[in-house]
Amino acid sequence: MDDRDGRLRRFATIWSRAVFPVTATSMTRPEVERHLLPLARRLSDALHRRPFDTAPAHEVGAALVAAHCTDPDALVRTLGVVDSYLVLYCAGENDSPALTEEHRARCARLQHALSAGFAQALRERTLAEQEALARSSLLASSEAQRALHTTETRLRAVFEGAAIGIGIADLDGNILEVNEALMRMFGGLDQYMRGRKVSEWVHPEDTPHVWKLYGELVRGERESYRVEKPYYRTDGTVLWTNLTVSLLRDADGRPQYQLALMEDTTERRLLNLRLRYEATHDALTGLPNRTLFFERLEKALSAGDGMRFGLCYLDLDGFKAVNDSLGHSAGDRLLVEVADRLQSCATAPGEMVARLGGDEFVALTTGPDTRREVDELAGRILNALASPIRIEGRDLTVRGSIGIVEGPAGERGPAEVLRSADITMYRAKSAGGNRFETADAEADARAITRHGLTNALPAALERNEFFIEYQPLVHLGDGSVHGAEALVRWCHPQHGVLGPDRFIPLAEHTGLIVPLGRWVLEESVRQARFWQKRHTDGGPLRINVNLSPMQLHHPGLVSDTVDVLERAGLEPGALCLEVTESALIGADDDLLKPLRQLAEMGVDIALDDFGTGYSNLANLRRLPVSVLKLDRSFTQSMQQHPADTVDVKIVEGIVSLAHSLNLGVTVEGVETGAQAAQLRELGCDTAQGWYYARPGAPDRIHTLLLADAV
Repeated sequence: MDDRDGRLRRFATIWSRAVFPVTATSMTRPEVERHLLPLARRLSDALHRRPFDTAPAHEVGAALVAAHCTDPDALVRTLGVVDSYLVLYCAGENDSPALTEEHRARCARLQHALSAGFAQALRERTLAEQEALARSSLLASSEAQRALHTTETRLRAVFEGAAIGIGIADLDGNILEVNEALMRMFGGLDQYMRGRKVSEWVHPEDTPHVWKLYGELVRGERESYRVEKPYYRTDGTVLWTNLTVSLLRDADGRPQYQLALMEDTTERRLLNLRLRYEATHDALTGLPNRTLFFERLEKALSAGDGMRFGLCYLDLDGFKAVNDSLGHSAGDRLLVEVADRLQSCATAPGEMVARLGGDEFVALTTGPDTRREVDELAGRILNALASPIRIEGRDLTVRGSIGIVEGPAGERGPAEVLRSADITMYRAKSAGGNRFETADAEADARAITRHGLTNALPAALERNEFFIEYQPLVHLGDGSVHGAEALVRWCHPQHGVLGPDRFIPLAEHTGLIVPLGRWVLEESVRQARFWQKRHTDGGPLRINVNLSPMQLHHPGLVSDTVDVLERAGLEPGALCLEVTESALIGADDDLLKPLRQLAEMGVDIALDDFGTGYSNLANLRRLPVSVLKLDRSFTQSMQQHPADTVDVKIVEGIVSLAHSLNLGVTVEGVETGAQAAQLRELGCDTAQGWYYARPGAPDRIHTLLLADAV
């Protein structure tokens, strides 16, 4: 049994346990489960079918009635099982968030179709039984004219006492007789019913198909028809019915009368409308919810040629702080007020506002020209949120970030449009919020690529897709190779070789930087030890490894480093850990403690990108660093001669300060001989850059031609 069948059987088991107690059947519970399994499979197939079709769910509802699951509680329990477990057991385990949302929207529509199928099947079953009774009564009534008076009395009692409305008319449409139930449906006036023609009972919502069927019946071309038809009562209110009209023939088979059976479905219809409203509207704000919004969006995207759409995806800035500080009750009141303001912004034809959940809202506009309209809609939304909202005696300032997607109908699906809007909204939020941004295909592609890289990171580490290149650190005094910096790369199967700027921030965000950083440290230390053994004639004395801010906070930093050094057999003095200046700005003693422990062991600590973090220079005295790595922005002007005098003075001052604190100075980004000469003259200790060598394989370190380095 594959995993899909197993999950499907589990779903059927849960379903059978739910409905078995309320099912009038001679079957055992396992037999009911076996009966429900193919129905569960049909629901699962419908969930994934493209194009999406709710007909299978309608048929499943009818099948439940056929299996004697006619108790209303059986339907309620079935809908509960489908709502809770269909997506869980029948959707893909690795589905994207957008596909999962699509499955949930489909699940809601399948529940609605299942309910409709169940109700229709149950109604047809009831009407069939009642129609048979009515037919028997009328036929018996015809026979009673030649039979005993007692028999006629019984038939009349059946006619009058029926729970459904029964009416008889001739073929010209003249109403001949109606029973008490039918009169009650229409308001209880006998004279209002008798003597009128069937053709008078029209309603604006009648379809032409209804009267076409009627014409065929009175002409003897069909025996019966069944429709849902509205009528006006005597007080002007609307009566909704399930109407079944049958043709009655005489003994010779000639059409003689028409028999109408009416079931009052007004309350059921109102209930369905209320259930539909509750299923498609947000309980807190009363706005359309995600289900209804997806229906409207799908309709807008499938409109004809020449139609366009514009979508605004709104997320409130800082809403979590309201919940955390004032409580969820205040947060709910804030959302209600925001919903009211948004609703006032989208009142034109073709516009709607919905709440997707939490503090996320969407506004949709459709029409032949939505380019300008959607920008105006976004502007109205931001203006509506500009005024403070008073909650619990406080004026709360509400800000929002909006992502806009606009375009022609027919080119994209709802999930793709919403994903693009979501990406664009986060772009607006990262730009400071309280603004709107318009979707850009290239920005979307970059965001999707980042998402794909984030998901691929864990497996990439397991598949050994990472490798390390080494860039030599050159002693400016004699041009010798002083060491090498380890720079991690990712050999991605689709995107090729990626530099650290493409994936290190993603690894930081996901926490994978800790195992990745450990792997880089292990590989680099192992390589440094190999160099020492292989080249005894003054090979690289030091390996520099970068530490991310998250690694600094990891409790195992010191123990992991010690373990790696001991297993490789490398002295602590051969390792230099590089930490960015920005990571240590304002660092407390708890953060500096592991760095101090490593420094006390002999591991060098380098302060990377020095000069970019605006830290207090006096703060250097408390940092356990032994090397300053000067950021390339200070030395770029030295690539040409003469160098910028201001930059020269700055570098000269930093070198003097560093040496007075017994700190070495390394310069990165050296690209010309003039630059190298200037830095050597200023007293810098070591340098790295393309002038000496680009990062490369470890076996290139000892084959570098550094004759011009001095």
